[in-house]
Amino acid sequence: MTQSTSEGKLAPPPADAAADLSAHPRFIHLRRTLSGLGVPGWIGLAIVLVWIAAAIAGPLAGDGASASTDNVQIFAGASANHLLGTDYLGRDMLDRVMMGARYTVGLALIATLLASGVGTALALLAIVGGPKLDAVMSRTLDTLTAIPSKMFALIMVAAFGSSTVMLTATAAIIYLPGAYRIARSLAVNIHAMDYVAVARTRGEGTAYIMLQEILPNILSPMLADLGLRFVYVVLLLASLSFLGLGIQPPDADWGSLVRENLDGLAEGALAVIAPALAIASLTIAVNLVIDNLPGGARKASRDARRQAKLNEQFNASRRAQIAATTDGEAR
Repeated sequence: MTQSTSEGKLAPPPADAAADLSAHPRFIHLRRTLSGLGVPGWIGLAIVLVWIAAAIAGPLAGDGASASTDNVQIFAGASANHLLGTDYLGRDMLDRVMMGARYTVGLALIATLLASGVGTALALLAIVGGPKLDAVMSRTLDTLTAIPSKMFALIMVAAFGSSTVMLTATAAIIYLPGAYRIARSLAVNIHAMDYVAVARTRGEGTAYIMLQEILPNILSPMLADLGLRFVYVVLLLASLSFLGLGIQPPDADWGSLVRENLDGLAEGALAVIAPALAIASLTIAVNLVIDNLPGGARKASRDARRQAKLNEQFNASRRAQIAATTDGEAR
């Protein structure tokens, strides 16, 4: 609590407030997580934070165009004025890479949060809602899984265009079934625990069981899975842009920066290498952070992914056996 002084000003809070904050369980968990990252994890986290800062500050850097058009150097090498050289129009590549970070990092992060968030919510609802709802949701999302991701993305872009909203929605839909399967594999084990049965006996509702009993126990491995899914989305959006189906000019992400400067690879290789290295550094950095997460989060996510794959293979085998039996009876 703040106290008033004789001059009418608010006195600073007592020193015990900082101690109470440092003793909070969530603060302790965050501190243990960060301290357990190790050197590779800290390096990865630093690189990720640099690219997040670049995505935020990218619009302030401009589009890289020179103020004067009298002395434009196309595919110029690294210099004091252009640390990463220039592109096919003489624009500064450092500014272009920072501008591209806004789309590569921003769109991928939004799409990943949508895919993991919606997938986790559907998985919790399917487990708590009963076997019929579980079967309907699982079979519906299996239908999306059967379509190759690149083919689905090409169909969506051809049908609805390549706006930022459509690219984000397409990536979220593609990776939603995977997040659903991982969350469901984790939630099935938690739902069978005694404390969930006790909560049902107390008369707790569906929302309480989902949010208070199951979700906190699957949150750590789902965050690890979210990092891996973010890497997949970055690569998907970069590949679409490289094919000319992603972010359209005058805007550009890292994939389109590689494509538009590819013709000058012989004379201006830095204009192609810089965005390619940006993609590689971001994906490697995220993997470094995930690989060094303490508390077995990565192991739990990997086990859940393996269990989801085994369940999918078992269901496919059962469907094949049923189809073969039905075909034999028909003959």
